[in-house]
Amino acid sequence: MTSPTWPSGLPENFGGLDEEFAALDRARAVILPAPYDFSTSYQGGARLGPRAILAASRNMELWDDEVGAVYRHGIHTLPELEPTAEGPHAMAARVEQAIEWILRQKKLPVLLGGEHSLTAGAVRAAARHVEGLSVLQMMRRVRELVPAASVGIRSLSEEEAEYLEAHPAPMWSTREFRALGGRWDPILQALTDRVYVTIDVDGLDPSQVPATGTPEPGGLDWYELVDMLRAVAQHTRIVGFDVVELAPLPGQVASDFLAARLVYRTIGLCFGSSRASSAARTLESRA
Repeated sequence: MTSPTWPSGLPENFGGLDEEFAALDRARAVILPAPYDFSTSYQGGARLGPRAILAASRNMELWDDEVGAVYRHGIHTLPELEPTAEGPHAMAARVEQAIEWILRQKKLPVLLGGEHSLTAGAVRAAARHVEGLSVLQMMRRVRELVPAASVGIRSLSEEEAEYLEAHPAPMWSTREFRALGGRWDPILQALTDRVYVTIDVDGLDPSQVPATGTPEPGGLDWYELVDMLRAVAQHTRIVGFDVVELAPLPGQVASDFLAARLVYRTIGLCFGSSRASSAARTLESRA
C-alpha cells in the first residue's frame, strides 16, 4: 500500500499529530481512509476525499471551541485502504474487515470516504460487535443499509419512495427536521442506546459543502448537524462513524476544512469532551 505524500514536514496523519498522540497503542480513535468512488452517480472525485480531509486536518487548529483538545484522546491514522476493481461489494467487504479489526482493538472506528457504499461494510462490522445496533444517517437520499433513522432527506428515487411506502421507517426531511425546533426526542426514540453514525456530506446544504457529487439545495447547515450529533452523543453511545462523499473541488478548500473539523468535533463528542474538561487536562499537563 502506497502512503500519501504531503507538501510539508508534518506527520502524514489526521491532525499532523506527533507520535505521542498518534500511536495506535495510545489512541482511542482510529482513522480509516478509503479512497473509492466506483458507483458515484453524477460528479466523481469522492476517491480524493480522504486525502483532502487529512490534508485540511493538518492545517486546522487543534483546539476546538466546543470539545477542546480532542487530540489528547489519541487519534491513529491507518494507511489508505487500497481500492479494488472488483466493484462496490468487494470494496465494502474490505472496509468491513478493517473496521472489524479496529473494533477488536477496542478503538472508535472513523471511516473517511470515498463513496457512501462503503458504509455498508462498516455497519456490518459494527453490528457483529454491538448488540442492538442502530444507525443514524444524514444524507440527501434514502438507501437501504440496516434499520435506521434518516435525517436531511430531500430527494427520492421512485423506487425508494415505493419502498418507504411499503416499509415505513423513521425519517425526517430537512423541513421536518427544522420543524422539530431542537426537540430531539423523536429522533432519539428511533435509535437504540448504541449507534453508528454515517454522514454523507451531500446531506449538508451546498452553500456550505459544494464539493460533493450531488450538491442539491435544501440541506442542513453546520450548526443543525452539530447540534443533532451532540444530542445523540449525550443520550447514546456512538460506536463508530463515517464522513463520506466529499469530492474536492480545485481551488475550493472550505468543504475540505468543514469535513476535517466535523471529523475532529465528532470524535470529541463521542468521548464526551468539553472545553472545560480539556482545559483542565491541559493545565494539569503543564503543572
